Amino acid sequence: MIVAFLGFCLIAQSTHADDIFFDPQLLGYAGKSYIGPQDPEYHSYDSALREYLVKRIHERFGITLDPKTYSGFDLLEIEALLKCKKPEEPADTLLKMFPKYW
Repeated sequence: MIVAFLGFCLIAQSTHADDIFFDPQLLGYAGKSYIGPQDPEYHSYDSALREYLVKRIHERFGITLDPKTYSGFDLLEIEALLKCKKPEEPADTLLKMFPKYW
């Protein structure tokens, strides 16, 4: 039983540990709800989300994006599409689908 338990612990530890989302800056916003986009707390959350995602996209895919150009939710979608795109497909075609915020 001990060997089975240790084997389970090793398998659980090695499964996609890099995909776990533990950014201390964003964990403070976990579980909060906002009135809407006009809520100042929402602006603070969206800004932190943008900064984190731009950094993560740059580290994983080598693409530099401006956090002021896209919304936080657009950046989440961009990251998901970059994971699914073909290696020979240029990232510019994906980025053209998203509206830019000024």
